[in-house]
Amino acid sequence: MSIDVGQFHTVFFDESDEHLQEMERILLEIDVSAPDDEELNSIFRAAHSIKGGSGIFGFDALTRLTHVMENLLDQARKHLMPLTTESVDLLLSSTDVLKETLEAYKAGTDTPDDNISARIAELETVLGSGSQGENSGQDSQPAASSESVDDGEGFDFGFFDDEEEFPVVVESAGETPSANMTDVTADAKAAGQSEPAPAAVAVKPKVPAKENASIRVDTTKIDGLVNLVGELVITQSMLSMVGSEVDGQASDRLQHAITELQRNTREIQESVMSMRMLPVNMTFSRFPRVVRDLSRKLGKQVNLVMEGEHTEIDKSLIEKLVDPLTHLVRNSIDHGVESPEVRKAAGKPEAGTVTLSAEQKGGNIVIGITDDGAGLNRERILDKARQNGLPFSDDMPDSDVWNLIFEPGFSTAAEVTDVSGRGVGMDVVRRNIESIGGRIEIVSKTCEGSGFYIQLPLTLAILDGMCVKVGSRIFVIPLLNIIESFQPKPNELKNIRNEKLLWIREQYWPMVALHQMMDIDDAVTSATQGIVVLVESSKKRYGIQVDSILGQQQVVIKSLERHYRKIPGLAGATIMGDGTVAMILDADAVAEHCQLPAEEELCV
Repeated sequence: MSIDVGQFHTVFFDESDEHLQEMERILLEIDVSAPDDEELNSIFRAAHSIKGGSGIFGFDALTRLTHVMENLLDQARKHLMPLTTESVDLLLSSTDVLKETLEAYKAGTDTPDDNISARIAELETVLGSGSQGENSGQDSQPAASSESVDDGEGFDFGFFDDEEEFPVVVESAGETPSANMTDVTADAKAAGQSEPAPAAVAVKPKVPAKENASIRVDTTKIDGLVNLVGELVITQSMLSMVGSEVDGQASDRLQHAITELQRNTREIQESVMSMRMLPVNMTFSRFPRVVRDLSRKLGKQVNLVMEGEHTEIDKSLIEKLVDPLTHLVRNSIDHGVESPEVRKAAGKPEAGTVTLSAEQKGGNIVIGITDDGAGLNRERILDKARQNGLPFSDDMPDSDVWNLIFEPGFSTAAEVTDVSGRGVGMDVVRRNIESIGGRIEIVSKTCEGSGFYIQLPLTLAILDGMCVKVGSRIFVIPLLNIIESFQPKPNELKNIRNEKLLWIREQYWPMVALHQMMDIDDAVTSATQGIVVLVESSKKRYGIQVDSILGQQQVVIKSLERHYRKIPGLAGATIMGDGTVAMILDADAVAEHCQLPAEEELCV
């Protein structure tokens, strides 16, 4: 019977990604003047695991490069050659090529053979010069290596951790235990010596292998489970309605059972949602490398500080945060942090600091990118706005001035480089953040630094919202967008050129009558008899006229496009406890249905 090894490719790719992340993390933190043996062993094991698995699946490009990397790491961990900054840089660039090669195998495209050959040649050059004639400069083909056959580690295929799965430790009497005695026997063979006699060897008792505490589950299965929990909530609500109609002794027993069902259903829902949560460190872990490479390129000294990296966020949000965060971190280093000379002249430490932070606030997560650099230059931003013909005033508050940098094509860079200056990026950053239901704010002080704060929902599957009623329909307004709600007085309402306006907080607010926008006949038409909810979107502030407020509630979002079609002004739908369908408003889309008249008309 033949086995299709292709079914294991996904596991291998995931394991290899983790190994590459671990290699890069350790290489960035390692002290080249006094490298820790365990760190070198960890990097070696990661490279060896990738090589073993790639050999099994026939991924020869990965095998060739990891084999030569393994040779260099083996020389370093045995202290046969010194570890230098240049060799660490070469290993880091080799991990980049490994990532590129891994992506090529995932996508089924051509592997970067030229890059692989170049890295192999560079690694062999370092091996040849560092080993002083050792065998490390031999042919890089793994088939010629006795270690890949004899060392006993090649059977993990990248799926098992060597120390956990093979816990038997062999040590010679009177010697310090070795983390990998197979290296000793391999060295003995290479020197033509006989292997140690069994009588001179002590074997420690076998320690039970530690059980793996996690499994890999496709997110589509979790999404399906979320939907089933939603259906369970509906069924529980239906039972509650039926239970209220039952009389007699059975009523009390039924109500008790329904209460227990409600509690269990809520716990199941919370548990299922937690399965989608991953630590934001999955995104943060790539930035030490970004900061290191860019600061060297720009001739700056930058320290990266990460706080709250264990804060959990929805997996789908993590994937969509990568590009915006990368752009903001690069901007902080390029535009924010000054050169060492400038910082020293200003009385600052020569090394600047960029801080990546994450914290949970209620049902949201706030991610901050702050630096202790020069801060945003108000006058330069206003001058650029004037050149681009953007609407502004000289006395506008700083918060509005900072938001000008999100306009398309806006850049204050003095010259165009491969890092910045083309005016492409900040508008895309805001658009990407808004597409996942978030918002971005800027805080800046001259000579003290800048901070970009991204506020996001914890998950795209659950939304904290305010349920409102319009006629017989129920709508959900995202709580993230709500400022306040109140019943307006007649003198707070204005009507200019058929546009309803609200005068509050010493300013005019455009207003949207939801019953008109959604064409609902049985709604309250007078704003003074209903409720106005003040909403803030990324585009503007405005009021939404509704009949009444039902209360705050967490809702499970369901896509309208998947089940029906896209409807203007709506972000999706949800099923309420009684089985009715409620529509979820899209604050940005609703904002397009209201506008503020010209200033001269407001003064009339």
